[in-house]
Amino acid sequence: MGDEPLIVDAYLDHLRVERRLAGHTLESYARDLRGLAAFAAGVSSTVGALDRQALEAFVREQRMRGLSPRSVARTVAAVRGFYRFLVLDRQIVASPADDLRPPRAWPALPTFLSIEEVDTLIAQPDVSTPLGLRDRAMIELLYATGLRVSELVNVRQADLHLEEHYLTCIGKGSKERLVPIGEQATDWIRTYQRTARRELLKGRTSPRLFLNVRGGPLSRVGFWKLLKRHALRANLPRTLSPHVLRHSFATHLLERGADLRAIQLMLGHADLSTTQIYTHVLEARLRTVYDRFHPRA
Repeated sequence: MGDEPLIVDAYLDHLRVERRLAGHTLESYARDLRGLAAFAAGVSSTVGALDRQALEAFVREQRMRGLSPRSVARTVAAVRGFYRFLVLDRQIVASPADDLRPPRAWPALPTFLSIEEVDTLIAQPDVSTPLGLRDRAMIELLYATGLRVSELVNVRQADLHLEEHYLTCIGKGSKERLVPIGEQATDWIRTYQRTARRELLKGRTSPRLFLNVRGGPLSRVGFWKLLKRHALRANLPRTLSPHVLRHSFATHLLERGADLRAIQLMLGHADLSTTQIYTHVLEARLRTVYDRFHPRA
């Protein structure tokens, strides 16, 4: 093949004259094909010598850069059209991109709070009241451990090992795991146990750690409601859920260098691939920071 920039220009001229594509679409295609040429150079090849496997790697690379599924689909369309043009122009014998498809879209990245937003949320309960003290202990424990809401409301007194700073948890599939607890959450749980929990029990007994206003076990719905109430006071989104705090727990650990395998164990994920969604969160955040602060971004 000849000079690659000239070939790309010839294809773009074809699109402009023969296909009458709009200017912004041509700009997008030009950007996509420059990216393809850069990818080929990066693997010591030319666009004409790339095979199907290489093109699939190029498409994956675009997704990993943070491009939206729609943008990746456009890139794939540009590449397919470009190789059809090369065949018609007798630059290559057969197109390696005939049935090239964009990758399946990743699941939506989990929503999480900043550390400042978590601090604001945690500060909302009125700890001078039994229910406020219970709420503070629950939110502290949820953020400290990344428990699922069902696991949180089912924590028993016997599950706590506060001297050793961990609790035992029965998660999905009835699998037991050990989860560390930080000092702040431990202190709030102890304060809640000494005062508010006794007041809520009113002389009764219960194996559950967290109780409702009548001294019975607090339900999942009950915790959702109290969390949304505190989120409203903190000017956080009304859509805030217990799972957002679980995502925040995992994301903040990963940002500070925690091992993905350790996070998997603490969250109770059966498969590491489930935990790897948080690496996509980190990649997206790093991209945003780079674009915002790098002088040549």
